[in-house]
Amino acid sequence: MILKRIALLNFVLLTWVSYAQKTTILDQASKTPIAYATISFGDGQGIFADDEGAFVFTKKLYPDVDTLYISALSYKNVTIPTAELPKTILLEEEISQLDEVVLIANNRKFKEETMEPYLDDDYYHCWLPTIESEIAVYFSNPNDKLKKLSTVHFPITLESRDWEQRKKKNADKKPFSTLFKVKFYKNNNGKPGEVLVYDNIVFRATEKDGDSYDLDVTDNNIIYPENGFFVSLQVLGYTDEAGKLLPNKKYKELKGRDGGIVKIPTNFRPLLPFTNEIETYNTFIKRVFISGNDWVQFKPGSMDSSLLKTGLTNYGIGITYKVYKDE
Repeated sequence: MILKRIALLNFVLLTWVSYAQKTTILDQASKTPIAYATISFGDGQGIFADDEGAFVFTKKLYPDVDTLYISALSYKNVTIPTAELPKTILLEEEISQLDEVVLIANNRKFKEETMEPYLDDDYYHCWLPTIESEIAVYFSNPNDKLKKLSTVHFPITLESRDWEQRKKKNADKKPFSTLFKVKFYKNNNGKPGEVLVYDNIVFRATEKDGDSYDLDVTDNNIIYPENGFFVSLQVLGYTDEAGKLLPNKKYKELKGRDGGIVKIPTNFRPLLPFTNEIETYNTFIKRVFISGNDWVQFKPGSMDSSLLKTGLTNYGIGITYKVYKDE
């Protein structure tokens, strides 16, 4: 069944490309592809480039869009009229945003500590991820020891093909193959601030990963800031079985009772379980529909959410980090 679905999606992609222009985003200096850049339409819509920096835009799907806003980590933003959309877009590197590198001796002793993720398999305890939303979770710094992140543990909830069997561990799980983007932010007075790491970090989750996805970030050299940090998650879309990002739309367009078009965010799997076991409000949400796409603390009174109404206030990401001993 899943192979038929992938074949259908690939057919849709080929049909779509035949009626639209394929554009590739490249680094201006090296002419290498910039993977997973964001192509925004300025009104809450948008798409992503794939791992080869390519995206397809068509006026057939977006007839009212006249300008694209291209952005990528560590690059200067570019604005391009859709009437003049070239086949290649060059982005200039933002030199002032190069990462600060902290060197740690390979033989330095450390102990590894883990904050476990909060897992849940109840559909009604979950956030349904959409492309136009980003979730960020705050981690305070427990002490002044030098620490380096090793792994981020993202809890996910699997769904059963049979609704009545969904909570059973041996239930037949619905298949999915979804690409996520991960960012790390500095703590700016209790809210996500500047980007902490400019690496392009993505991972693909499937139903085979179980109740959490463990992302190894050892090579990204992420040093624990003194005043803590935020780690965020954003869905890029579904992929084929080889991990190639498939085309998708941010919204489903439905006819309203008045005959007008209503845009409903497209939900992706897997679901992201929320918890009531964390006393502080560590989770922030950024959505185009809330507070002008600015970060909002996920707590009662901040937004209309069924999760908040039932006391589920945090996405329980876990982390593992190395704590280095004093030299």
